[in-house]
Amino acid sequence: MARTYHGDTFEDPYAWMADRDSPEFLELLAAENAWARERTADLKPLADTIYEELRSRINETDLTVPARHDRWWYYARTIEGQQYPVYARVPLDAHPIRPTLEDGRPPEGEEILLDHNAEASGHAFFAVAASEVSPGGELLAYAVDLAGDERYDVRVKRIASGELLDDAVRQMGGSLAWSLDGRHLFYTRLDEAWRPHQVWRHELGTPSETDVLVHDEADERFFVGLGSSRDDRFVIISIGSRTTSEVRLVDAAAPLTAPRIVAPRRENVEYDIEPVGGQLLIVHNARRVNFEVAAAPLTSTSHEDWRPLEVTSEDEYVTGVDGFDDFIAVSLRRSGGTGIRVVLRDPDAKDGLGERHDISVGEPIGTIHLGANPETDTRAIQVVHESLVTPRTVEDYDVRSRAFTLLKSQQVRDGHDLAQYRQRREWATAPDGTRIPISVVHRHDVAADGTAPGLLHAYGAYGIPSDPWFSVMRLSLLQRGWVFAIAHVRGGSEMGRQWYDDGKLEHKQHTFTDLIACADHLREARIVAPDRLAAEGGSAGGLLMGAVANMAPDRFCFIHASVPFVDPLTSILDPSLPLTVIEWEEWGNPLADPAAYERMKSYAPYENITPGRHPALLVTTSLNDTRVFATEPAKWVAAMRHADQGVTGAPPILFRTEMAAGHGGQSGRYDRWRQWAWETAVLIDAVSTRA
Repeated sequence: MARTYHGDTFEDPYAWMADRDSPEFLELLAAENAWARERTADLKPLADTIYEELRSRINETDLTVPARHDRWWYYARTIEGQQYPVYARVPLDAHPIRPTLEDGRPPEGEEILLDHNAEASGHAFFAVAASEVSPGGELLAYAVDLAGDERYDVRVKRIASGELLDDAVRQMGGSLAWSLDGRHLFYTRLDEAWRPHQVWRHELGTPSETDVLVHDEADERFFVGLGSSRDDRFVIISIGSRTTSEVRLVDAAAPLTAPRIVAPRRENVEYDIEPVGGQLLIVHNARRVNFEVAAAPLTSTSHEDWRPLEVTSEDEYVTGVDGFDDFIAVSLRRSGGTGIRVVLRDPDAKDGLGERHDISVGEPIGTIHLGANPETDTRAIQVVHESLVTPRTVEDYDVRSRAFTLLKSQQVRDGHDLAQYRQRREWATAPDGTRIPISVVHRHDVAADGTAPGLLHAYGAYGIPSDPWFSVMRLSLLQRGWVFAIAHVRGGSEMGRQWYDDGKLEHKQHTFTDLIACADHLREARIVAPDRLAAEGGSAGGLLMGAVANMAPDRFCFIHASVPFVDPLTSILDPSLPLTVIEWEEWGNPLADPAAYERMKSYAPYENITPGRHPALLVTTSLNDTRVFATEPAKWVAAMRHADQGVTGAPPILFRTEMAAGHGGQSGRYDRWRQWAWETAVLIDAVSTRA
């Protein structure tokens, strides 16, 4: 089949795979799965060993840190042998101190909100997009996906009895918010391209046909989300494209009233709001590339009301603000890392703000962010921090005494000694001279002699950072002498908003060349063996993997591309596909812009395959993925196999599709662990053959 745009014709022999429901396509996926099983049958003992290593290190029966809201402590707990968590609460008056598990038993007086195991019974896939307790605490609304396609059915139950009260809303978009009286539920709907484009109001106990349209977003660049303010006073409608945003508020006490625009959208201006007390806190980029914090009256309807709060500098990238009665907490990024700045309120100061300081956990390479803080009347906030060598740790932080109280630290069982691992920051130099940060971790006794196997992780899109995180799963590699590294390439936001802007549209090539530079640095600095370096990336990071496999096939001996966006030009040329129009501000509009077409064609993995010159590949996807259709990796693999015909010693390609899963893979935790163990066994085997 030929595709012609802007005078360019591309012959696409695998265009027939666009019909994902066709028997031919399903037969192809089944054959590829059978081939992957056959080729890796001898790896089952290794995969089983890795799976058991993982299980031995995890507390399978566990409880999250309970969060206090209104009259209850809310938490989730897991049970050994069960795939999904149980969400529950206990009364605050019965547990003045945070409840815990006692010998694996749930806290006394527990009231189950939602047992995901019971809800998932009989289904191969189960996911909940949103779960919201009504402001009065009597009802629970939750949105369920039983396929992985991210279209959700809403159910409302009475918490005390478990009685199902309402299931009239079907095939919605995954965002929910309650009216203050618990009589009305706001939700989003998707258009045919899977874009959340409408907000509807549903009165409990009535048919969905009588629901009322609250907002209809006609501009296809914009998607719509819903939420509630911390104090439940407002339903927040967030409307945004990749570069422009607008927020509307509905008085939750008067749910039948029309939404009020906080500030009309202005092209290339993004903002978000936090209602607290009698004001709005606003994070916006109207004056600064890296955003700033402002305040406005609660009744504000224009950006002209925004009053700057000078709590950050221009080189600090503001990512959020949380408001409390006595202070505000600003989330930010600087020098490639994350931070939280506390600013105390001072009624005598001109701007109402006084002393300020940054929260420090004493670890130079790591990630810190705010945890669950549902109450505004508090002097302590929950913070979460972790690193490549420090497990996820949750603490209360007293903003006045600056003292930490440990609430929970992720346990690593089986006596595993985390002190044996070392982390550090390396810097690569890109072709344009830009220094690219790399986070590295390995066992302390791994020799710096260029013989260690290595895995390089990267993403680099949508401004999403790849901040260092702790992984129990990763320990199976580290204990075997591997080096793990994260390439903080442009397209993310690790070094600020400009880092994102320098890795999209006409600058997208930077993402690819940054990763190649990081690979070169790891090899040349003898951190890893030149012929034993692997790479991994998923979704847009899968596009990165595919592009680099074509551009620099000698840099990696093995690549794992997960749900990879490897046929981007074909997809972005079709506005009827999920999220295409929204994506134009990230990649360009190849329909209208010949330059954007040529640019995407120059790096699209599917269209730039060179026979016999690629690393060994593991390609994984999910049949019901609506963000990256299984069509894309299937076409890519087929084209790779065709190009390899007649090539002696062509690297192996394994292609595996989860038949009951979505973009994030399988939903049950044991199923995910099995999948990960198999993928890790494939990785270890592929790289070990190069030793």
